[in-house]
Amino acid sequence: MSIRVEKLAKRYSSQWAVDRISFDIPQGQIVGFLGPNGAGKSTTMKILTGYIPPTEGKAYMSGLDVEEQAVEVRRITGYLPEHNPLYLDMYIQEYLGFVARLNQIDSSKKAIEKAIDMTQLGKERHKKIGQLSKGYRQRVGLAQALIHDPKILILDEPTSGLDPNQVQEMRQVIKTLGQEKTVLLSTHIMQEVQAMCDRVIIIHQGQIVADGDIATLQSKQQQSFSVRLELDQACDLNKLFSIPGCQQADQVAPNTYLLRGQSADLRSRIADAAKAENWTVLEMRSETHSLEDVFRELTS
Repeated sequence: MSIRVEKLAKRYSSQWAVDRISFDIPQGQIVGFLGPNGAGKSTTMKILTGYIPPTEGKAYMSGLDVEEQAVEVRRITGYLPEHNPLYLDMYIQEYLGFVARLNQIDSSKKAIEKAIDMTQLGKERHKKIGQLSKGYRQRVGLAQALIHDPKILILDEPTSGLDPNQVQEMRQVIKTLGQEKTVLLSTHIMQEVQAMCDRVIIIHQGQIVADGDIATLQSKQQQSFSVRLELDQACDLNKLFSIPGCQQADQVAPNTYLLRGQSADLRSRIADAAKAENWTVLEMRSETHSLEDVFRELTS
């Protein structure tokens, strides 16, 4: 296994930021590490990269003990933290050369060129980091994480601050890297997870509440049936609640409602209600659970 975590825990005073979690990630897999703010994602990533020690448990990177073999772990791990620390007065190429020397890279020029090329920083390479937009600073952070050609990448909010075109480019970079490296990434953007990840681990209040591929997680949550209903005029929510089998009704847009109930199809019952109430139905369609729905249900 590229990453192995065994009953890992981190406590601050009386609070468990990470509460005895365990998981394995094989080589060449891109895994989304999801959870609400304060769930323990960044703490776990800091433990895996050797920035902070665990209170309990063990973590291994390519078989190396994170605590006992910290230097060796850093040599095979690339880390982009959530708050990307950069030297703003250094030029991009100068900064990457500095990082290359820290990593004792023999062919530093070649490594710098490869990192710049992969993160598409060529046009900006002669600028000071302080002159860059947040999106380009994020690219510099990814370049420093890649410069020593690590086996494992730990990316905390890698597309933070990027515009839609840059997000698409970054996704492609990460997907390409995932063909030969193990990638653990944290993000709050569910579309990114669906576009990039082979698997999802969801953590809530320091504990893992879900672990699996996206399709499997969605199917496990399909205990309710959702219908999107659009009428020609506003409707009293109480009338929608009164439809047999309807357990939840929310207005999601003008004259548009989302109804949830048990697994039995609500559409025929909605049609009966529409006929009885003389509603004009402009649209009615069933909706499957999105990854965002799964996330909300597991962490709310």
